[in-house]
Amino acid sequence: MTGGRGNVSDEELPPATRGKRGAKPSGKPTLKTIAQMTGLAVTTISRALNNAPELAQETRDRVQKIAAEIGYLPDRAALRLKTGRTNVIALLLEPDEQIYGFGTNLVTGITEALRDTAYHLVITPLFRNVPPIEPIRHIVRNRMADGVIFSKAEMFDERIRFLLDSDFPFVSHGRSRWPEPHPFVDFDNEAYAYGATKRLAERGCRKVSIVLPDSALTYTEHLKAGIARAAAETGIAYEFAADVNLGSATDAIRNYVIKRAKRPDPPDGYVCASEVSALAVIGALTDAGLVLGKNAHVVTKQSTSMFMQFQPNAETVQEDFADAGRHLGRLLLRQISGETEGLTHIAEPKFDWAD
Repeated sequence: MTGGRGNVSDEELPPATRGKRGAKPSGKPTLKTIAQMTGLAVTTISRALNNAPELAQETRDRVQKIAAEIGYLPDRAALRLKTGRTNVIALLLEPDEQIYGFGTNLVTGITEALRDTAYHLVITPLFRNVPPIEPIRHIVRNRMADGVIFSKAEMFDERIRFLLDSDFPFVSHGRSRWPEPHPFVDFDNEAYAYGATKRLAERGCRKVSIVLPDSALTYTEHLKAGIARAAAETGIAYEFAADVNLGSATDAIRNYVIKRAKRPDPPDGYVCASEVSALAVIGALTDAGLVLGKNAHVVTKQSTSMFMQFQPNAETVQEDFADAGRHLGRLLLRQISGETEGLTHIAEPKFDWAD
């Protein structure tokens, strides 16, 4: 009967469990603990926790509620031995001061995608003095997760190469140039840079500039291509900031822009790839005696509404990292389940200029 021994009396239970149904566990809760509390078979408990469709919804809800109340967690080692899976998704996250709320919003989106599944998210910090490939190798070789998510994809990213060769499920935030297709979620940075540059030309800018990400990152080339194409179409000049990139300290970016503003033929418009770099650029332009919105203009990507509270004279384009996280989680779950097609997503920028 579906639901197992849900209506048995104490007299029908094994002697060791009589009178204990509904009692709180004294040690680490196990499947057997929940079975004793509910009167259901251990196999029924296991199926209920895995949302087995053949069980009544009432039974699943009841078991899952009790499991949550007593703090039951599956034994990962036993699960891996039994099924070959861990029910863990690993997110490699590098602290990035250049993007407000990047990690928090990404995690929010991924956890939303994993809700109502058997999977749990484990965050692995990526320290700056550790090669990015090392934690990936550790996870794959020790089968510590069923799939991985990471960001800052490079044009020929060795993490992507290794995961493809290992046939290990993953989704990258950003694309690569490896010939084999791979799962990714990305923002159309070429379209963003193209639209932002055209907007600056409309505002009367004669030359635009940008502080680019690290040259190895794929989206660096996308930004450069978008600016070059829009500048050619509008007949304005452009340049790429020298000696600094998005990974540079904000003081270094600020000092560069101040010095550049005082040299001949300076840019009067900046496309910014992050809010933090935009604040550094705006501060530098102000220090150089320029007035934002009059003789200097800035367009920047933003991931929160906080930026516009401080710099209303700049123009912004939203990049939704929570939505990116939702797509990352969903695509990875599909790949783990065996799907191989349609495992990419590119978010298009939405331009909503004031006039």
